[in-house]
Amino acid sequence: MSERRPVVIVPYNADWPSEFKALESVYVSALGGLAARVEHVGSTSVPGLSAKPIIDIDVVIENRSILNEVIARLSGLGYRREGDLGVAGREAFSADGATDVPRDGTGRHWMAHHLYVCAADCAELDQHLRFRNWLRSNRDGAVAYGRLKANLAGAFPNDRERYTGGKKAFIEAALRAQRAHNSGRT
Repeated sequence: MSERRPVVIVPYNADWPSEFKALESVYVSALGGLAARVEHVGSTSVPGLSAKPIIDIDVVIENRSILNEVIARLSGLGYRREGDLGVAGREAFSADGATDVPRDGTGRHWMAHHLYVCAADCAELDQHLRFRNWLRSNRDGAVAYGRLKANLAGAFPNDRERYTGGKKAFIEAALRAQRAHNSGRT
């Protein structure tokens, strides 16, 4: 999960969902019942949305009591635990730049991806899913978000912190709008 790569936004790639599905299959096989589900989050999970060509994945576990076993199994696939990286309740995993991780015995080289493990009650997981679902259901919002990301990538091509920080207000506004919309339902 090296953040030293430049910020590059590319048009949506119809292969992203199948790449996620292949990765999901490896995790489900390696983790068995430890994984409650595997979620494709981030911009590559939104049809038509421009994105950094990096798949974001949240492996959801029922609770943190099984985290050590999950860490051991992901280690067997070639991942290294990085800790929460400042996000409580979410554990990040790195392939240390290796394109053959997860090592599933096929020798396949994988697309760049970020792997996280979250308990089902993790606030960050909830936010990932709500924002993804808002983008999927709000075409105008997705277009505006894509435009914002392209502008930020142009302004901060070598500064991921400023790129990410520049998206914060948009994401917070979208989540507020989604909450207001949902609270208006009866």
